[in-house]
Amino acid sequence: MEPSSLVLLSYDVSATHRSAASRVAHLIFGRKDAPEEGPVPYIRRAGVVWIGQSVFLLPNVVAAELAEKLQGLGAVVTMAHVSIAAPEVEALRRRTRTRQAS
Repeated sequence: MEPSSLVLLSYDVSATHRSAASRVAHLIFGRKDAPEEGPVPYIRRAGVVWIGQSVFLLPNVVAAELAEKLQGLGAVVTMAHVSIAAPEVEALRRRTRTRQAS
């Protein structure tokens, strides 16, 4: 199977900027009180895999959009293009689903 070209994105928000950290969390994970017709949180977008704290594997277009929004909120963003086989991406997805169910 041909490997997928994806972007590994990591971000950091200073602990002294609590309001920015909160806005970043809402952008990525959403809010329980958000209207259904509102924007889809990044964590629920097609192709997005949450690797761990502040680290995601995303399609290039989604990564570029998220990086721009995160930087606009004051986050420091680092990205790297990676090539990973589809079964390995699926293994990461399963790991994330298992962790979220716990």
